[in-house]
Amino acid sequence: MDNPVAILVEIIGWTGSVEVILAYALVSSGKIKGDSPVYQWLNLTGGIFLIVHTIVHHAYPSTFINLVWVVIAVVALWNIRKRKNKGSLTREVD
Repeated sequence: MDNPVAILVEIIGWTGSVEVILAYALVSSGKIKGDSPVYQWLNLTGGIFLIVHTIVHHAYPSTFINLVWVVIAVVALWNIRKRKNKGSLTREVD
């Protein structure tokens, strides 16, 4: 594999795989919670990296599941942000 772009795509794919597995392992071991920003960011970036990899390799079913994975992470991060902002507004009023 002498093509630098192909090497980069493989690095991106492996990085995404490690991120998603790490997120799952951290939640499963109780090190972080499923509603933590760290968990969601690992899933978001890992899913995006896997989307890049699967599109290049024309693995569209995997692209689809990773797209869903990313959407779930974005929604979760949005909800985390809303809860955080709602909490800071409550503290300002008190």
